[in-house]
Amino acid sequence: MSASDDQTPVADRLDLRLVPVAGGAWAGSWWGTSPTLDTGLALLTLALAVAALLHRVRGAAASLAMVGVLLATGCLGLARHTMLDQSRAAQLADERASVCLVARLGTDVRRHPARGVLPPSASVPADLLVIEGRGRSVQQRVPVQVRGTGPLADSLASVPAGTTLRMSGRLAPADPGQRWAAILTLRSPPQRVRGPGRMARAINHLRAGLRASMRHSPPSQAGLLPSLVVGDTSALDPEVEESFKATGLTHLTAVSGTNLSLTLVFLLGAARWAGARGWWVRATGLFGVAAFVIVCRAEPSVLRAGAMGLVALAGLGLAGGRGRGLRHLCVAVWFLVMIDPWLGRSLGFALSTLATAGILWWGQRWTRAMSWAPAWVGEAVAIPLAAQLATQVVVTSISGSISVVGLAANAVAAPFVGPATVLGLVAALISPLSGCVAAGVGWLAGWAVQPVLWIATAGASLPAATWRWPGSATMLGLLAGLCLVASFLVPALLGNRVLCGAAAALLMVASLRAPQPLGWPGEWTASFCDVGQGDATVLRAAPGQAVVVDVGPDPVPTLGCLRALGVNRVPLLVLTHYHDDHIEGLARLLDAMPVRSALLNPSLSPQMGAARVQRLLAIHGVPVIWAASGQLLRAGAVTWQTVGVGAQAVLASSGEGENSAENDSSIVAVADIASSQGRLRLVLGGDVEPAGQQRVVAQGWQPRAHVLKMPHHGSSRQDQRFWCESGARVAVASAGFRNGYGHPARKALSLANECGMAVLRTDLQGSLSMWVDEAGLQVRAQRDGPP
Repeated sequence: MSASDDQTPVADRLDLRLVPVAGGAWAGSWWGTSPTLDTGLALLTLALAVAALLHRVRGAAASLAMVGVLLATGCLGLARHTMLDQSRAAQLADERASVCLVARLGTDVRRHPARGVLPPSASVPADLLVIEGRGRSVQQRVPVQVRGTGPLADSLASVPAGTTLRMSGRLAPADPGQRWAAILTLRSPPQRVRGPGRMARAINHLRAGLRASMRHSPPSQAGLLPSLVVGDTSALDPEVEESFKATGLTHLTAVSGTNLSLTLVFLLGAARWAGARGWWVRATGLFGVAAFVIVCRAEPSVLRAGAMGLVALAGLGLAGGRGRGLRHLCVAVWFLVMIDPWLGRSLGFALSTLATAGILWWGQRWTRAMSWAPAWVGEAVAIPLAAQLATQVVVTSISGSISVVGLAANAVAAPFVGPATVLGLVAALISPLSGCVAAGVGWLAGWAVQPVLWIATAGASLPAATWRWPGSATMLGLLAGLCLVASFLVPALLGNRVLCGAAAALLMVASLRAPQPLGWPGEWTASFCDVGQGDATVLRAAPGQAVVVDVGPDPVPTLGCLRALGVNRVPLLVLTHYHDDHIEGLARLLDAMPVRSALLNPSLSPQMGAARVQRLLAIHGVPVIWAASGQLLRAGAVTWQTVGVGAQAVLASSGEGENSAENDSSIVAVADIASSQGRLRLVLGGDVEPAGQQRVVAQGWQPRAHVLKMPHHGSSRQDQRFWCESGARVAVASAGFRNGYGHPARKALSLANECGMAVLRTDLQGSLSMWVDEAGLQVRAQRDGPP
């Protein structure tokens, strides 16, 4: 033991004895709920190898404890997994049977917005009571998930939590590793059998009272506060949600241990400021936890958040120091996976556990390292930094990115979370007594949370708020190594105010421009930007100028791609059609750089999207050109030939969703780009479907192109003649990583192979730059594998 360790207070010394037990419990829960035997056996073998190593290092007691807990939790998880697999609901789901069931809704219904051609939907977990199908009626208690689409989503969403319903629909098997016995897709509106119980009604009234208390607040505040307090995201603005993702504040929009920790820090600090000491302080903390669990409902995620929040507070010295805090964390992990083995497979559980472990391991020491600053400043910097460093590898494996502004955003936002959450809880608790008083408290809570909205908006508006990082095993291993090295360097950094200031300045500079891979973009004539599930194609017209075809679903990656390519002027903007994944980046693009003219689709559907585009162009004074078949336009080195555009019959479709006719109305064009080394020809067709592709082929086109951008991101709906007669040798799929549509589809990939095309994908390879030289078509990818 080093001298520094001797000087460490006993309560702060880390006690690692229960870490193997917690690890064994976690591994056992994963093994027991594993959907495949191979995965379970592989994990079991790894865990036993770790136990053998532990036996050599720590002795028989530690290894036996780990193996014993592993087997206990594994068998418990396996028993519950087997119970689901052998249930009547699972058997009928395997047969895709139409059934009628009686079930009680476990929580609030969650709405899902329209995605592409998929209509709005809603889903909710439910406890099955009775199931009728294939001529039998069986009473059974297993969890199921209920889904509704279109009008049935509205019928389901109007039902309060705790209600018992009679529902008819078709069963389908749950995805491997999920906690449901089956998934029911509704075919008719649910029928009420019994209302919520007394406790469920009281909680529903409290949550409704919280929403009602925000009626005098701006919509952004009214949407954020319920999500912050009780995890109710039903009114959360999608733009606010995206801003929170970009700034690493997403945990504030869900029930999390971090939220509870920040709330309790504020609550206990206020109690001490008011003169409370000893058990009165502890009673205040217990009241805060109880109010949190009651209003949020005692669901697994809420219990997890409550446990992790209390453990983090213990580690910060509010209940015994970080030594006891780590023991509490290990016990909490063990306890929680025993209650719900599927938590061991939950990314939320992993993030909560790692964040809490990071706070316990580093938080207090790093706070003390900043002794030159006020204590609250040290905590505001050290605690988010410890949590971010501990969870960075998992976050990056999910998102394929690193939030550059996340640390600063969390540090600045932290002081506002506690007051806003406490005021929100107070508004909910007093709403049954006085709606007027609750509305006043809710209004105050809204303005308490407003700084968090400003912080998220400002951070997300920075050009390089997030940096892309490949999600391959090698790159994640490298990131883990960098985080480990950083953990040793952070105390010295935090202990020097000059170095802290320099690091803050460096982060600010880094948020203004993300680093590009070596050699990217190089000599480029055309580029397919990686903008997620959407399209943004850039054609070089002159130095610093480019024709931009569609602007993607998110302005941040679109503008980042344009800046990386050195584009600062757009002589021609083309919008192939008016779906969100092609037009959402328009407003920011128009603000960022001048656009000389815009080529638009005359099929003004969906009307809301078309009207928004025309309004934005009019505000910025951009002249509009309407697309027509046979049209020829020139912008610098780019020659644009419109070879097809859909009929205006789709004008009747005025809804917000997408439909096949709107896709098929997309502008189809051949773009020819001249350069000093050669000419590059591309076929671009937005989301055109087989009917539109066949119309173009019927005109006798002969594009002799180098590159075909797969229509509709490489969906399964394609025409073979259109593809093969394009003459292209490369097919590009512009799609989002692990998107929910399965793009590019297997059929599209097979079709590219049949037509002799190599396939490039933005979801796997990032943005793609292309040019032609004496050796032929050249391609440079931004990365080598998945993000």
